[in-house]
Amino acid sequence: MRIGVIVPMTTAGWPEISAYAQHAEATGADSAWVFDHLYSGHGDVPPEDIQEAWTVQSALAAVTSRMELGQLVTCATFRPPGLLAKMAATVDGVSGGRLVLGIGAGWYDREYRDFGYPNDHRASRFAEAVDIIKPLLAGEKVTVAGRWHSVTEAELLPRPARRVPLLIAGFKPRMLRLAARHADAWNTAWHPAPNDIFHQRLAAFRAALEAEGRDPATIRLTVGMHAPQATAAELAKGIAAFGGYGIDDLIVMQEEKTPAALDMLAEARALL
Repeated sequence: MRIGVIVPMTTAGWPEISAYAQHAEATGADSAWVFDHLYSGHGDVPPEDIQEAWTVQSALAAVTSRMELGQLVTCATFRPPGLLAKMAATVDGVSGGRLVLGIGAGWYDREYRDFGYPNDHRASRFAEAVDIIKPLLAGEKVTVAGRWHSVTEAELLPRPARRVPLLIAGFKPRMLRLAARHADAWNTAWHPAPNDIFHQRLAAFRAALEAEGRDPATIRLTVGMHAPQATAAELAKGIAAFGGYGIDDLIVMQEEKTPAALDMLAEARALL
């Protein structure tokens, strides 16, 4: 089970983000992930600071050399699908082939309202976006005349050096079916432990795979773990609890995103 981390998007500027990511790589993290939001917050909580995901992601690609990089997850509504595919192929090239394109339908209503993005038919818009993004990243020429998105003989030039893996996050039935049909990886988050919600979502995803006739061995299972501040031994125990579920990547979101917290994570990994 590989262990990844979330970089500090909400409380830090680029110097702190860069230092954190480089320390994560030096201490053995397998991957580093960003959030894609225009505000940090939810519901009635007042919006707070957050950095722009893809700007940070491109910079991280240039200052790291080993870790996989991804988003949990890009909101497919915020950028036209052809442009998002182009961005992903470019960042993948900068990183030397280390990008995972994580996408979802979005959920934070205030972002849509304040920035003027359409907030209706999210799953349908997402499905059309995938129909464009996936073949573009495979180097294909794409024509789609959809209700929400249209492209005509669009292609990525230069062609992607490889097919960038596609991660889809979601837990409602339609999103699970789309993930089972199209994704290279699926994500569920944020789980402090393998609790009832985790088990329910995992069972629903496996049912979606079966409904689509998809071999579970052909898709990566990624799980976001919310890790409260703890000792290394407690953190190791929390990570170990996710063993035995066929998880490929456990992405640990520590409350404190500091070099010291990364050192604790490295110590916890050594105890496993």
